[in-house]
Amino acid sequence: MSMSGIVVITGANRGIGLELARWYAREGLSVVGACRQTSPELAEVAEVVEGVDVTTDVGVQRLVDALGERTVTLLINNAGLLKDEQLGTVDYDAMRAQMEINAYAPLRVTEALLPRLAAGSKVANITSRMGSIEDNDAGGRYGYRASKAALNAIGKSLAMDLKPRGIAVAQLHPGYVKTRMVNFGGLIEPEVAARGLAERIAALTLENTGSFWHSNGERLPW
Repeated sequence: MSMSGIVVITGANRGIGLELARWYAREGLSVVGACRQTSPELAEVAEVVEGVDVTTDVGVQRLVDALGERTVTLLINNAGLLKDEQLGTVDYDAMRAQMEINAYAPLRVTEALLPRLAAGSKVANITSRMGSIEDNDAGGRYGYRASKAALNAIGKSLAMDLKPRGIAVAQLHPGYVKTRMVNFGGLIEPEVAARGLAERIAALTLENTGSFWHSNGERLPW
């Protein structure tokens, strides 16, 4: 991959975030892994910025301060939260938490790092096909679906606003991945998801900015 510079990944201490950190480290890039609490695995491959709560200005400022004046080539907004609300037992506090982490935080982080993004930089928002309104044929998961749909809308607006600056933005669904978030009940390994996501990011340009992709290359419906 013809890319150099700094890759910043939120929620990088485990799961898909960790595999993306490993991927870009193997590519020879400098990886900054932001998380609330680190892991030994992340510390092996990345510069770790701990104590980053992406739902607060103070938490995000920790990341900004750690980056200093360095230019961010790629920002991956990966931190996420999944709860399983069903009709009749909806937890509205859990819904609000998912909206803060899944939808608002990527905008908060991107806005805070705008001075560090330059023409040619890319922003990848790790979303979910569960944020697709057209694709919903199962119901439930009210907070997660709503928060990812909101992230898709936010990501599309970011793509339009950042295009004049030469910065491309993508909404990327990793697939149903075997991570702690789903009690390891997924269909594909995190390494497979990371490879697919990296391929989509490599193919991201100002021409296809704002798109909603599956990591396998399928374009997803809104």
